Amino acid sequence: MNASSPIIRTAIIEDNAPFARALEKYFSLPGSGIECTAIYASAEEALSELPKNPPQVVLVDINLPRLSGIECIARLKSQCPQLLFLILTSYDTHAAIFDALKAGATGYLLKRTPPAEIVAAIEQLRDGGSPMSPHIARQVVGFFHRTPPPATQGSDLTEREREVIELLASGSMYKEIADRLEITLETVRSHVKKIYDKLHAHSRTEAVRKYREQ
Repeated sequence: MNASSPIIRTAIIEDNAPFARALEKYFSLPGSGIECTAIYASAEEALSELPKNPPQVVLVDINLPRLSGIECIARLKSQCPQLLFLILTSYDTHAAIFDALKAGATGYLLKRTPPAEIVAAIEQLRDGGSPMSPHIARQVVGFFHRTPPPATQGSDLTEREREVIELLASGSMYKEIADRLEITLETVRSHVKKIYDKLHAHSRTEAVRKYREQ
């Protein structure tokens, strides 16, 4: 890191405590240029505490205990638009990559990335870049070489499905939707599955985005 560059305040959202602590220890080495402001073991904890003392960069795992890292990013981005999110995960599927980027992540690294390269990626993110592991970047490029998916069909949603997706867009959980619409939890899940199918979506974030684009 350039000696004149300011310290980059960075938080970690990761339920693998040994992995998170190892990163924190590396960031604390002299000259790393990174200050680990907090480690959150779940999306829920991060959503509750991180906005009180927002860092510049947030490292996020996708596979968290309850709410996923992707959903966490989408919600934190709405609360703190200035945050920069760097995915740090073992997941390298197309769906995970694009759902994360659509939710608001600016970079995507695999957990096997050496710590020094993670530090470099954080600096790149701070400087306006979008760091990605080579394997991830190759997948992104490959995606655009394929035939684009069919257009979404948001107009095909029923009135009830529109009510459900409006509540999803507001951040309501399935149980809250069931109570609000006076239907069963299983019925909510059935509506959500049909919404995903009609919008060609694989996550809440993607479904809401495509619905709003209609």
